Amino acid sequence: MDVARGWNVTSSPQSLRTINPIQQITSKLDMKNVNKDKVMIPLSLGDPTVFGNMDTDDFLVESITKHAKTKRRNGYTTSPGFPDVRAKIAEKYKLPNHQQLTQEDVMLANGASGALDIVIAAIAGEGDNILLPIPSFPLYETLCCHRGIEPRFYQQVAEQDWQVDLQQLESQMDNRTKAILVNNPSNPCGSVWSQEHMKQIISIARNHCVPIIADEIYANMVFGGAKFTYFAEISDDVPIISINGIAKQYVVPGWRTGWLILYDKLNYLKELRDGLFRMTTLLLGPNTLSQAVIPDILDHDMSGFCNDLNKALESNAKFTCEKIKKIEGLTIFEPKGAFYTMVGIDVDRFSKSTQNVIFDDVSFSQELLKEESVFVLPGQCFKMKNYFRIVFCAPVDKLKEAYDRIESFCNKKLKLN
Repeated sequence: MDVARGWNVTSSPQSLRTINPIQQITSKLDMKNVNKDKVMIPLSLGDPTVFGNMDTDDFLVESITKHAKTKRRNGYTTSPGFPDVRAKIAEKYKLPNHQQLTQEDVMLANGASGALDIVIAAIAGEGDNILLPIPSFPLYETLCCHRGIEPRFYQQVAEQDWQVDLQQLESQMDNRTKAILVNNPSNPCGSVWSQEHMKQIISIARNHCVPIIADEIYANMVFGGAKFTYFAEISDDVPIISINGIAKQYVVPGWRTGWLILYDKLNYLKELRDGLFRMTTLLLGPNTLSQAVIPDILDHDMSGFCNDLNKALESNAKFTCEKIKKIEGLTIFEPKGAFYTMVGIDVDRFSKSTQNVIFDDVSFSQELLKEESVFVLPGQCFKMKNYFRIVFCAPVDKLKEAYDRIESFCNKKLKLN
């Protein structure tokens, strides 16, 4: 035993390059420096269950209880998930132009984030790059950096309903680009792309022979006249790896059950399939009990529940837009899907009026937290400086109180009172 050399237990390079953009930015906020006279209203967490007003359907609770009582789903399964569950997903997610789908095209994971990790790790290696949107869900960057993959970013334009700057997207591509990752409907924008715009993105992928990783976890969670389209619905040749799950649409994010589907009619991904399977073996398969619920959900008519949820989100989105539009110094971009929206901050006005106390989105969020006990995520968490994100899942009375506080805060800082 070589005691002389002493202990040398350190963090691995891989762990140290695992960054969390939200943690990096919010660590700059003093979470203890809040107005103790006002109840905290968090509009920051993308979890629809937080306030208790949005909850899953009783059918899901009954289903998981039923499967728990049988005691037949308590053991291990194959690493990509139960074959019967994968087969049911393939059956239900066949599209008119992708009738060939089988269970071999489906792999289950620990949530949509787990499915993303499997795909990113399998499709790219150290030194390769994957194109990610700005603004976007920060975990995309985390997963890439953890694996030594370069995240390259393409812009979405707020004034164009968060459509992609196609020319800038294409300029980011080179011979080490392994995929374009898209998120529709979008977290954090709440945007929903048209089929025409989606076809433009597919055309760029086709020209460069790279697949599209489509994060579609908010599939069909649309309102305000928007129509959701799966990327695979309008791609016959460019392979689409669709990421989905039960977390958001059925309001069970803690059940950690998602999947990936390979829409690959021309078999361009044949060499990738082995890598995907190998990545599933790292965790020995996802939660078996919540997997068992999936066939029940897909065979049951959930349209009433989903429509009611979308109506509630639409009502909250409309209320949010009406309130924020009236606030001086802020600009809101109307959401059409999911339960998020981005709000622009007129930083020049706030900086001038506050002697530079508020000079960006982080300082705005800090001062808002300190004075009004309203917590919003700074846009820099999503690589979008001088914006902040609102999650509008809270009950309307909570939203009203939060928006009234934000209005009072902005008026005070801009000396409008």
